[in-house]
Amino acid sequence: MPKEFRGPLSGVTVIELAGLGALPFGTLKLADMGADVIRVNRVAEVPASPPTDPRFSEFDRGRRSIAVDLKAPAGIELVLSLAERADVLCEAFRPGVAERLGLGPDVALARNPKLVYGRLTGWGQTGPLSHTAAHSLNYEAMTGAIGSIGPVGGPPVPLLQVLGDFAGGGLHLAYGIVCALFEAQHSGHGQVIDAAMIDGVASIFTVFYSMARAGMHTEHIGTNLFDGGAPFYGVYETSDAKYVTVAPIEPHFYAQLLEQLGIDATTLPAQYDQASWPAVREQIAAVIRTKTRDQWQAQLEGTDVCFAPALSFSEAPLHPHNVAREMFLPTPDGVEGRYQVAPAPRLSRTPGEARPSYQYEGSDTDSVLAEFGFDPEAIAALRSDGTVA
Repeated sequence: MPKEFRGPLSGVTVIELAGLGALPFGTLKLADMGADVIRVNRVAEVPASPPTDPRFSEFDRGRRSIAVDLKAPAGIELVLSLAERADVLCEAFRPGVAERLGLGPDVALARNPKLVYGRLTGWGQTGPLSHTAAHSLNYEAMTGAIGSIGPVGGPPVPLLQVLGDFAGGGLHLAYGIVCALFEAQHSGHGQVIDAAMIDGVASIFTVFYSMARAGMHTEHIGTNLFDGGAPFYGVYETSDAKYVTVAPIEPHFYAQLLEQLGIDATTLPAQYDQASWPAVREQIAAVIRTKTRDQWQAQLEGTDVCFAPALSFSEAPLHPHNVAREMFLPTPDGVEGRYQVAPAPRLSRTPGEARPSYQYEGSDTDSVLAEFGFDPEAIAALRSDGTVA
């Protein structure tokens, strides 16, 4: 990778066995912080005529790509030789698949005892469901997550893969990798990370499991403090059929909201009188329906009523606050109106950077192998027998 960028993970080499969804999100977090992420695509994924325009998907950002035949013994040996000089190896196969390929953690750690071996699955490496297919929605359902989100009397609401794949899976994998890398600096030993999406979703909901045990969150969807039941923590429709959010949980902020809405606080029940919440919600809703979203934004933004407009994906990059923080960056292709999300979180001395990615699967095979010590004759031999492409 280019040497001018020095992020907090610069010097860390990650071998990513190409996967979908959660895995590339996890390695994205590492790549944005400077890790040299080398994606191992399968030879069959290499296009016959490589496209001329680079790829700009965040799922591919900041990576190089090599193409290897993982069904050939020479291809497996090649990946293991890369792992010998790498810091991290990641895979997202079903349990046992990496072992059958000859790339399991026992083999890899025998070649490099300091290697951090990240395994990402939905159900985990163990358990009666570990070998069955599923997706983000299923893990969100099994943990009670979506069973706690939805309208009163309505069904649970799917959450765009956010909890299962990305927060529960990819982000927890990245966190586990950084933890293991830190520990390896002291012990000199690597270890295996069993990152399961279902574990990650449950971890995210730690506070709500605790609240449920204490009776502070019931199983009646849409009637609780944080699920839209409270009139002071919810989404309201405006006169132009758009939406705004208010969340003044604290009494002094709630008082400011009522003042801004022109509602006499002395005419209302106590803020946390749960039996009165539906009636108060309707009263607030009636007021908010009198103005457009932009009008409420002009009136309430910048106050302490805990307000924000509910924006679409296309609107979010244009909000002045998001623009000021440079939360969204132009895509490298320079097309007007196209944005990518900036790296997060922000570090003061060694911040992350959104780097472009490989042009096509396998485009960096020769240069990567050369860096890892393969001479031109060896690379040519691997190419001629179809081990790499």
